[in-house]
Amino acid sequence: MSAVDDVLGQLKTQNKRAFMPFVTAGDPDLEFTKQIIMELDRRGATMCEVGIPYSDPIADGPVIQASYTRALDKHVKLADIFAMTKSVSSEISMPLVCMVSYAIVYRHGLEAFVSDAKEAGFAGAIVPDLLVDEADELSKICQAEDFNLIQLVTPTTPRDRAVRIANSSTGFLYYVSITGITGERAELPPEVVDQVGWLRQQTDLPICVGFGISKPEHVRTLLPVADGMIVGSAIVKRVATANDRDRAEVAQEVGDFVASLMVQLQ
Repeated sequence: MSAVDDVLGQLKTQNKRAFMPFVTAGDPDLEFTKQIIMELDRRGATMCEVGIPYSDPIADGPVIQASYTRALDKHVKLADIFAMTKSVSSEISMPLVCMVSYAIVYRHGLEAFVSDAKEAGFAGAIVPDLLVDEADELSKICQAEDFNLIQLVTPTTPRDRAVRIANSSTGFLYYVSITGITGERAELPPEVVDQVGWLRQQTDLPICVGFGISKPEHVRTLLPVADGMIVGSAIVKRVATANDRDRAEVAQEVGDFVASLMVQLQ
């Protein structure tokens, strides 16, 4: 079992939900990314998604896109990110998973990417632009390395295709709560509970919901059906202020925000 399987399995036996924050690697720099990851771990986050900056991100809204641009403008490299996560993984208890474009994986080499990512402390990868029809090769490599390949289902995914995606995923299934791009929302679509409830009947995989989650009421809405909540833009927006403020204060603010959401999971 991977570290993701282990921690989500433990939560299931305790009837608890996972909380998964997202951070962009290298925004504003890798040193602060490490600091934020350590703060999130200290606050008790279940695991952390680390976004690998890419010039043409899939489905990311303006907040995360801007963070990727800032990181790329500073010439953050994959090797630098791996070095940072390898360093921080020995200092935290929560697993790390990367959010990465398939273009980066392919360019690095599928086997090399999985091997290097695992060596860097990652337990799995979310590859949002990898079609289930084209996932077999990477899926086999990931299975051989006990490295989770986490795939996405959206509100517009046909149901037969959603089942195929669930069957080819490991670790957990990432359910996109809204039609559109990432970003904070005032409300989640009312149909999301029914959609996730249906998906729950199709798979034994934990289902974690992301996109738009930024308020305690969002967490409370999803508690009856979701195994975990993923929060990205609301965290990245706060991290973006680190260049203009005391970094310790920013880390504290991020930690307090995360705590305000995590308390809803108790």
